[in-house]
Amino acid sequence: MDSKPCKEHEALVAEITDSLPDEDTLDELEELFKIFGDSTRIKILYVLYGGELCVCDIASLLGMTQSAISHQLRVLRQNRLIRSRRDGKNIYYSLADEHVRTIISMGIEHISE
Repeated sequence: MDSKPCKEHEALVAEITDSLPDEDTLDELEELFKIFGDSTRIKILYVLYGGELCVCDIASLLGMTQSAISHQLRVLRQNRLIRSRRDGKNIYYSLADEHVRTIISMGIEHISE
């Protein structure tokens, strides 16, 4: 059974239909939002919002083991939300770009309203 849009909204529905991303893009967006569904990953992103840190600093801030943090950092890096930089034996992590910074700040702003 196909449903049709209201007469008054036909143009808007057609415009939205034309701009709707393909299924692959929507699937990728779904996966991105799943990453934000884990409190540890959100905490890591939030502390990295403050600046570049190494695993031991993040673990100390969050009261977790370095192993647990490393696992979540791997997930965040695989999803291009953070980047890493090696300096000697140390690896430093930071937010990947301004898009991630914007997502975090807009999320905080939204829940603070």
